[in-house]
Amino acid sequence: MTAPAPIRVLVVEDDPVAADAHALYVGRVPGFTVAGVAHSRAEAYRALERTPVELILLDLYLPDGHGLHLLRALRAAGHSADVIAVTSARDLAVVREGVSLGVVQYVLKPFTFATLRDRLDRYAEFRATAGEAAGQDEVDRALATLRTPGPAALPKGLSAPTLEAVTRTLRDTDGGLTAAGAGAAVGISRITARRYLEHLVTEGRAARSPQYGQVGRPELQYRWIRSGL
Repeated sequence: MTAPAPIRVLVVEDDPVAADAHALYVGRVPGFTVAGVAHSRAEAYRALERTPVELILLDLYLPDGHGLHLLRALRAAGHSADVIAVTSARDLAVVREGVSLGVVQYVLKPFTFATLRDRLDRYAEFRATAGEAAGQDEVDRALATLRTPGPAALPKGLSAPTLEAVTRTLRDTDGGLTAAGAGAAVGISRITARRYLEHLVTEGRAARSPQYGQVGRPELQYRWIRSGL
């Protein structure tokens, strides 16, 4: 049996670092491929004229206008690609307008790779549904796949409140922190703090590097990756 073609995605994001991060995230999800990256409404429109895609990962705040204005123009021109909005906007009026234009998911910044992966996996599952529904329940289940994503599961032994505390501490500390420093700031052990910091590294939200200058083994220094996410 032939494997289905990957879902082609256009990443639209004005911040170059964030755009690269989004494209990297999409490329890590099986069944998806990045067809292009655009940094403005005009660039996105030109890209879609050249290369058809099934999904647009769309930032709503672009240097030459709102992302929904781009989407409205695309619909008027006959483009039917679905859209996942990636934004810090929390205005529910904007959310309602986006839904009417074909925004199928919203991902609020800041987010992790696991969050976007969950949305993409659910979108792929929704696209895979085919045939005629046997009844209302089957229609509801298909829509629920898309509309009610659950929170991304953390690795065993990690808790969301502690992860939030470690994340906030690292993000607010210029120059980064060691595991001992993060543990002291949050009120947990160095070993526990290191597990949370390593999780942030795995998710692409933090980076680590050895800290030299003292006798003995260098200590790892963790820093927040300021990519606009």
